[in-house]
Amino acid sequence: MAGTGVWLPEPVPAQSAVESGRYDPEQCASDDLLSVVVADDEVNPPDMAVQAATTALKRSGLDAEDVELLVHTSIWFQGVEMWPAASYVAGQALGRHIPAFGLQQECNAGLGALDVAARHVQSGPPTAAAMVTTADRFGEPLIKRWSSEPGFVYGDAASALLLSRRSGFAKLLSTASGADNSLEAVVRGPGFRPLPSGEPLDLAGRVEHFIATTNGGFRVATERVTRVVREVVATVLADADTDLDDIARVVVPAGGRSRMDWQMQVLGIPLAKSSWDFARTVGHLGAGDQFAGLDHLVAEGHVTAGDKVLLVGSGSGFSCTCAVLEITEQPAWAARTATGSGSGSGEAS
Repeated sequence: MAGTGVWLPEPVPAQSAVESGRYDPEQCASDDLLSVVVADDEVNPPDMAVQAATTALKRSGLDAEDVELLVHTSIWFQGVEMWPAASYVAGQALGRHIPAFGLQQECNAGLGALDVAARHVQSGPPTAAAMVTTADRFGEPLIKRWSSEPGFVYGDAASALLLSRRSGFAKLLSTASGADNSLEAVVRGPGFRPLPSGEPLDLAGRVEHFIATTNGGFRVATERVTRVVREVVATVLADADTDLDDIARVVVPAGGRSRMDWQMQVLGIPLAKSSWDFARTVGHLGAGDQFAGLDHLVAEGHVTAGDKVLLVGSGSGFSCTCAVLEITEQPAWAARTATGSGSGSGEAS
């Protein structure tokens, strides 16, 4: 891992959303979030990704032409229908001749793309390098940021991670993916439509439909999700020749306190080792939780040389991708990065 980059706008206090009637007070108390990052409507996700990618490239010490692949991920609208956002990100951040592809698998897209990129780099020449980017801006009213999905409040952000065969601040020890495709029904809803509806996203309503029409409903879905996550975690740890006791920190999908508690219970790891301290200040960043969480851990000195980090991704579908990495050195940019950088002005953290 040669470099990371994150673009974060200004945080909006959770309590202000409660006072304005956008955030249910009881849900706010359960989530225990301090704030969520919210971008201006004028900011486009692909441009956010370019900012993050540019930062990751600069930190890596590589030149743009050294990167031979870019994979861009997202879970929401990228600014134009039927348009290759990945090509724009690659063209603006790296160059016109860099192959670029988009990958979508809901909130697991970022780590899923990392798995793909890592295999590409591993099979390439000694100079091989690849970049993964994530970016989303959850614009209202089509996304009800504070109430679309209980336990998740969506934050706007972009992130990037650059892999290289040459050098880096961390070594990627293993990746692993697993799935239970029957669980796509959880968020499918009552059926297909011939055209986009233009109505606000109602994920909660889709989940309620699944529960009402499926034998076992929520219990069965939870059991299947848990099984996949545990199998993938066991695989990625074994491939890295390590175990949970050797893991210093874990970055999981960012949610409210109850969601984070449940995820850590599934993993059998105390919440203190999680990314909760960061997650509760930014919200759920779509496919970008893991890269942004890792960037925070390194930048703030929460992990140092010799520490191992477990990244856990999961997304509707259901798919899970995990990665284990070992910090090999404290990068120079970590000492210069302060909490809260990456403001609404478009700076990268």
